[in-house]
Amino acid sequence: MVIKEGRGIFAIDMKKKVAIIGGGAAGFFCAANLGEMSEDVEITILEQGKEFLSKVRVSGGGRCNVTNVCDEPRELIKNYPRGGRELLGPFHKFATADTRWWFEARGVALKEEEDGRIFPVSDDSADIVNCLLKVAKSNGVRCLTHQKVTSLKPAGSGFKLQVSGEEVFFDFVVLACGSSKYMNDMISDLGIDIVPPLPSLFTFNCKDRRLRDLAGISVPNVEVSIEGVTDDQSGPILITHQGFSGPAILKMSAFGARSLASSSYKFEVKIDWLPAWSGDQIISRLRAEGKRKVLGKYDFLPNRLWVQLLEPVITDPEMTNASLNKTQLESLVSALKNSSFSINGKATFKEEFVTAGGIDLREMDFRTFGLRKYPGMYAAGEILDIDGVTGGFNFQNAWTGAYLIAKDIAEKAGSI
Repeated sequence: MVIKEGRGIFAIDMKKKVAIIGGGAAGFFCAANLGEMSEDVEITILEQGKEFLSKVRVSGGGRCNVTNVCDEPRELIKNYPRGGRELLGPFHKFATADTRWWFEARGVALKEEEDGRIFPVSDDSADIVNCLLKVAKSNGVRCLTHQKVTSLKPAGSGFKLQVSGEEVFFDFVVLACGSSKYMNDMISDLGIDIVPPLPSLFTFNCKDRRLRDLAGISVPNVEVSIEGVTDDQSGPILITHQGFSGPAILKMSAFGARSLASSSYKFEVKIDWLPAWSGDQIISRLRAEGKRKVLGKYDFLPNRLWVQLLEPVITDPEMTNASLNKTQLESLVSALKNSSFSINGKATFKEEFVTAGGIDLREMDFRTFGLRKYPGMYAAGEILDIDGVTGGFNFQNAWTGAYLIAKDIAEKAGSI
């Protein structure tokens, strides 16, 4: 409580102080919503870096994949290798349609792409960044950079934070600092269990000679499998200078994050390049186009990829259909339906580094995204052991958690 003097009378400021540690997507969305919901709070965003919303700025190649069209909670949670079950209830309260409405109601025009991803019509992440900054600041949120929190301790009905050498009291604390080792250590010191973080979305490094000079070639639908990883993944694949990328690979990296880490990212990946075709259908198609058709001219796949996949089986792409014996046909089908590639390492997917790990989900009350052991302390976004596949799902986790935190703090502050 602060007593202010003005015009000969004393006024009592009963506003509750809220610290949001982290100036990213979850932090700003929480601040923006709380600022709109309540006049009874004083909100401060504490960002360690030199700028806010840096990950939002680079996401989606600078376009910002805000969310996804998938809005049915039971379908939506299937896109989260970790945390899907816990997000089911929250998604009934605030999901993708709510996110779209929120930004559009505040002047950001959004569009839906064929694969279900949602972007600003402008294809510019600055629209999302500027919207969050504007809403937060217009509602009195103090936005501070270069503010490193070095200590966090319970104190009476609230918390004491050591921030850039100064001790400050807050009634509520929101942990929205992403994946941060020093913050994880600080939280662990409070007796909160942390699941060790490790990479989730990443591409596969592969030096197989069949991929030489194929960088930039994509196939719209393949099926990817890895022994020891439960779920096969399907979708587009992209061949890069380093190996493999694209949605099918990124989904596999997310769902297999822990087992792939345990293998030190050395494993075999199998690719069915033609999941819509059975082996018999491929052979029938070959036979149907005449005995003299040159093998190198079939259009099952992009030509250069087709030729190089068949090279270990068919040494001369000028061979004709009629020259294939039964063994060669079976080998050809295997090369297309069961290609095996040795993976030796990973690479970050663009600048969009996502981790599995963080605050153990058993520590959380997902009705409010509050920590069970410390009433008044909340967590949202990547600091939790929740991660989604590519497609706007990681941002949706951040928006949902941040919104429910804002609602709970506003209710506790007496505004709702």
